[in-house]
Amino acid sequence: MSRRCMITGKGAQTGNRVSHAQNKTKHRFLPNIQEVSLFSEALSRWVKLRVSAHGLRTVEHMGGLDAYLSQTASSKLNAALRPVKAEVEKALAAKAA
Repeated sequence: MSRRCMITGKGAQTGNRVSHAQNKTKHRFLPNIQEVSLFSEALSRWVKLRVSAHGLRTVEHMGGLDAYLSQTASSKLNAALRPVKAEVEKALAAKAA
């Protein structure tokens, strides 16, 4: 299971830990990945995602999962979210008609 955010694409980074004596040792900096379930009002169900804390704030800022998926281009979405976006758009179109 990769340590990558499904919303922002953030992943692990590498760098050095530097002591007071300037000794440098390799270190991996891992993103704050959370497994969350977000509710889709258009689909009336929960969608499980692996997102970073920053990605979760992004979704909330845009007005929820449905709004985020509607406003984001399919090419910028994670491959696992593209079918969900198609379902949401289909459900929203059905409600509008």
